[in-house]
Amino acid sequence: MGIDARGTVGLVGVLSRYLALSALVPIAVALYYDESIWPFVGAGLGLAAFGTVLRLWGGDISHVGAREGFLVVALVWLVAAVYAALPYLLSGDPQLAGPADALFEGMSGFTTTGATVLTDIEALPQSLLMWRQFTQWLGGMGIIVLALAVLPRLRVGGRQLLESELPGPEVDQLATRIREATTRFSALYLALTALEAGILGILGWTGIDPEMDTFNAIAHAFTTIPTGGFSPQNRSIEPFAPVTQWVILVFMIAGGVNFALLFQVFVRRRLRVVLRDEELRAYGFALLAAAAILTAEIWTKRPEIGEEAIRVGFFQAASILTTTGYATVDFALWPTLALVTLVGLMFVGASAGSTSGSVKVLRHVLMAKILGRELRQTVHPELVAPIRLNRVVVDERTLRAVMSFVLLYIGIFVAGTLVITIDAAYNGPTVTPFEAIGVVAATLGNVGPAVGFAGPFGSYAPFSDVSTVALTTLMWIGRIEVIPVVVLLTRSYWRS
Repeated sequence: MGIDARGTVGLVGVLSRYLALSALVPIAVALYYDESIWPFVGAGLGLAAFGTVLRLWGGDISHVGAREGFLVVALVWLVAAVYAALPYLLSGDPQLAGPADALFEGMSGFTTTGATVLTDIEALPQSLLMWRQFTQWLGGMGIIVLALAVLPRLRVGGRQLLESELPGPEVDQLATRIREATTRFSALYLALTALEAGILGILGWTGIDPEMDTFNAIAHAFTTIPTGGFSPQNRSIEPFAPVTQWVILVFMIAGGVNFALLFQVFVRRRLRVVLRDEELRAYGFALLAAAAILTAEIWTKRPEIGEEAIRVGFFQAASILTTTGYATVDFALWPTLALVTLVGLMFVGASAGSTSGSVKVLRHVLMAKILGRELRQTVHPELVAPIRLNRVVVDERTLRAVMSFVLLYIGIFVAGTLVITIDAAYNGPTVTPFEAIGVVAATLGNVGPAVGFAGPFGSYAPFSDVSTVALTTLMWIGRIEVIPVVVLLTRSYWRS
């Protein structure tokens, strides 16, 4: 039996109609600031109409299974990016007048990448600024649902969240029903967003940080928990007080933790169980090691010293590791070792089951175990050595999926770097090999800011439309975890 195309289309239509309701948020903001609501009305009605047509044409969605899930995931993220781009085009803002640029910004929002083609962010109307922020919050919510309800069934090599999250009976209790778990984690996502917005708002209302008003508090909460990195400020987090930067740092780190573990900490209060998690320990080690390297480089070769050097080092290490992409300084101007460290972090990512992008720490942990086993079996060929994660044996199929993901990720990264380098050679701008590596790593890993002119206070605007579309595609591929896209390109997927 082949793909249930009509059922797939019908499900995409249903999801599109639900997504169209999100236009009500920027409409409310536009009314509050006495700005035009029509870009958002047009986008919302357009998506609702599109979804209705798909639903009417589509078939019975109850028969959509894991095989169709690959296509559903890929199509929904494309539809979401186009939807996010529509208000930019309809607003008539000159910075986003081109379809390629608008789609880039929309894809960057919903994939929680944080890269931008804007050169003057603060010139946008308040409602359009909040729409940018809100798309990342919606994207982060979608990633949680995707990780819980879809990816485990597709076995794409990520953490099988509801099957092997924690050792012991906790898993069985957590995995009773996917819908229940999705509801709980979504509630936690909402609670963390509200908590950060409240704390940031208090810092502004009390005068501790005069730059932090209500708009900025909500806007940054919308993009911290989903590890997105969009900011309504041209210079990201730099204008805000040190205490604000520390608060955002804490929530960035939390956003990079597996949401199942956060649920255990905040709801079930099982801290000891969480601390035994191998991926969490590796995540903490990577963060501390990178922060130590950056702090040492900053302290010895930059004007920042003392608390400021420590804060900047930890903030940028966490920002890139969690693929958030915020910045408190222009790290594109940092010494070579610091830049190489940051680009290296773009290939790590935070925890599986979080809203971060890139390879994810879990896959690195499993790859290290696989390599270690291969070395031992080279010396002792008859050795039987099952690989365990959190004291639970990981099945060989999952291990093969992890290796396949890593190989495909590297292959797509190399191909993307070649495309950007070749296009830049003919269409500009001038891009060094290291800058090409940086922008491809930043988009494929959903990190956002890169190096050079595409750094944290820069823009992707200088790239040609060809490179812009290529980088947009990389964001899409990275967000849906590579495998679903590659599977769709195989002949066997479409055959009966």
